Amino acid sequence: MTKASLATVLLLIATNTAWAQFTEYDQLDSTGFVQERLGRIDTVINAEISKGKIPGAVALVALNGKLAYFKSFGFSDIDTKTPMQKDNIFRMASMTKAITSVGAMILYERGLFQLNDPVSKYIPDFSDMQVISEVGGNGDISATVPASAQIKIVDLFTHTSGISYPFTPNSLQKPYVAAGIIDGMTSRNITLQAQMKLLAKQPLLFEPGSDYVYGLGLDLLGYLIEVISGKPLDQFFAEEIFTPLNMQDSHFYLPKAKVDRLVTLYAEMDQVGLTVARGNESNINLDNPRYPAGDGQSYFSGGAGVSSTAYDYARFIQMLLNKGTLEGSRILSRKSVELMQSARVDSDGDQIPDFGLGFEIIVDAAKAGELGSIGTYSWSGAYLTSYWIDPKENLIAVFLSQVRPSQSDIRAKFNTIVYQALE
Repeated sequence: MTKASLATVLLLIATNTAWAQFTEYDQLDSTGFVQERLGRIDTVINAEISKGKIPGAVALVALNGKLAYFKSFGFSDIDTKTPMQKDNIFRMASMTKAITSVGAMILYERGLFQLNDPVSKYIPDFSDMQVISEVGGNGDISATVPASAQIKIVDLFTHTSGISYPFTPNSLQKPYVAAGIIDGMTSRNITLQAQMKLLAKQPLLFEPGSDYVYGLGLDLLGYLIEVISGKPLDQFFAEEIFTPLNMQDSHFYLPKAKVDRLVTLYAEMDQVGLTVARGNESNINLDNPRYPAGDGQSYFSGGAGVSSTAYDYARFIQMLLNKGTLEGSRILSRKSVELMQSARVDSDGDQIPDFGLGFEIIVDAAKAGELGSIGTYSWSGAYLTSYWIDPKENLIAVFLSQVRPSQSDIRAKFNTIVYQALE
C-alpha cells in the first residue's frame, strides 16, 4: 500500500469513527463543553415547564460530529401524563423549508434548471403575474399592474418573489383567504398542484426580487420539485433525502404505527395557560390539530408539512454542516452548500433577516445581538421548534416543543445556554 493510499484509509477510518459516535443514539461525548455549564440546559428547560409555558421538550446538541447532549423533558401529553421521549415526533412546520431547499438544489445539481431561470419556464401558470399598485381604504386591492419581471426560482428560496402567506396581515391576506389558499398544513383532500394554480391567479405584493415577504414561495418550490422530478414531494424526499440519511421517522403524514409518538399540540392562552390546541387560536389556522395524523394526507407542503424527531433532523443538518455528506451519502456538493449559506437578502433590522437559500444567516454577530458566530445559519418553526448550524464552532443544535400561540422565549434561551457551555 502506498503512503497516499494509507493516508486515505486512515482519513476514512477517522471520519467514520466521528460520525459513528453521532449515529449511536445513546452514546454521548461532551468533549468541548464545560459539563457543569452544559447542565444549565436542564435548568432552563425545566424552569419553563414549571412555569407552565411549555408541556415538554427535546433538546439535542452535537459538536464535531458527536452527540454531546440529547435529552427529553416534561410531557408529550399533559392530560395523560405521558413522559416526553427522545423519539417523540414533532410538527416541524417551517423547519421543512430547509429540506425543500436542499431538495431543489439536488435537482439543480443535476442540470435540470438554473437558479435564475423564471419559474414560468417550468410552471406556465406563473407567466403573467400582476403586482398590487393600489389598495383602497378598506384594505381591498383596487388596482394591479403587470409585473415587470418574472419570478425567478432563486426568489422562492429567499422569500423575494412577492408571494405571501394567508396568515400575514398585508394586502394579499383577503384575496388569499377568499381564494381558499392555505398556510401549508391541512387534512383536507387537496393537492399541492391545485393550490399552486390558485396561487398563480393572485397578484404579487411587490415586483419579484425587489423586496422580502415571508410566504408560500417554498410551497411553490416544492411543487417545482414535483414538476421537474415527476414525483410527488413525499416520494422525492423519501428517496433523495430521508432514506440516504437514515431519517426513519420523517414524514409528511404519519404511518398509523407512529401516531402514538406524535406530541400533542398546545396553545398558551391568557388567564388559562396551556390548553390542548383546537387549531384556531392563532393567526395560523390549522384545520386539524392532530395533523399529520387523520384525514386528507394529500397536500405536501414544502414550506411547512414535514414532521420528524430531533435525532432525524439533527442528521439532516449535520449533513449540511459536513458540506453535503453524511456517512458516505453525499446529498449535495460542497459548492452548493456554500452558496446556500451565503446571504442574498440584506437585513433591515427587525423585519427582514439576512437570508440565504432557505436559511437566515448571521453576517454580523454584533448586529444579531446574542451569542453566536458569523456564518451560522438557522430557522425555526411555528410550533416552538428551532435549529441552527454553526460552521465556525462545528456545532449543530435542535430544540423541539409544541405550542402555538406561545409567549415563551425558550428557543432564544436555549441558544444562549448552548454557547455559554463551550470550552
